[in-house]
Amino acid sequence: MDLSVIIVSWKVKEKLRANLSALLPSLKDLSAEVFVVDNDSEDGTVDMVRMEFPEVKVIANSDNRGFAAANNQAIREAKGDYILLLNPDMLVSAETIPLMLAWACSNPQATVSGCRLEDGKGKLIPHVRRWPHLSDQLAVVLKLPHLFPYMLDSYLQVGFNYEREAKVDSIRGAFFLINRQSWQKISGFYEPFLDERYFIWFEEVDFCRQVYKNGGEVWYTPAAICVDYVGQSFRQVNITSKQNYFQESMLAYFKKWEPLWQYYVLKIMWPFGRWLAKFFA
Repeated sequence: MDLSVIIVSWKVKEKLRANLSALLPSLKDLSAEVFVVDNDSEDGTVDMVRMEFPEVKVIANSDNRGFAAANNQAIREAKGDYILLLNPDMLVSAETIPLMLAWACSNPQATVSGCRLEDGKGKLIPHVRRWPHLSDQLAVVLKLPHLFPYMLDSYLQVGFNYEREAKVDSIRGAFFLINRQSWQKISGFYEPFLDERYFIWFEEVDFCRQVYKNGGEVWYTPAAICVDYVGQSFRQVNITSKQNYFQESMLAYFKKWEPLWQYYVLKIMWPFGRWLAKFFA
């Protein structure tokens, strides 16, 4: 099978309907399967998918298991040579998937690849990032970019040329294409699981880091374009929960990948950062 598309959904029924309405016709010339993993949306999402898109494989969770764990549920069942993690608030064109697969097949060095992302008005959404470092993440925790936005220029790769393909540190997980054969070759494992220590945030960065640790590469290419409506599910989460998820994921990332003292610096500073957040909400 050419491709397995995995969509994790939470309370975005209409965006998911639009996503699937565009996605399924674009796969007609491919051997492909589509999974929707619903994290207990309680908005009729599961019934809608089963009734309107019977060819889609639905995994209906009775609780919200987060992004990494929900994706892993479908990855365990996926049969595709390529696995595409696709957010529910994305909108592909008829050419997005075929062009992206053609590029990936011609570039086997890319264990993970991502395409150009645009908003609904055709404006570029920057999404290539460098690895998180203590300096930039500490600045985020302490809300310093609100006063000095340039502090994140290096981390956000301001000035990155999105008109040219390039090897990069990490890409946004909204459109995240994994070459299964490449992953298996570099890691020795068939299933490219995400680390479930992350409920949301940092899981795609962690996976990219694992790719490089094992000798693979991550690439951005403008060969295909996808519309990204950015964070429709997450807009429904209250600010306290968002801060909790972000804090936990950041600390988990630094505890896993960086010297332990950096983890403790961030852990000590987070309460102060949470207090400062009241002034920048």
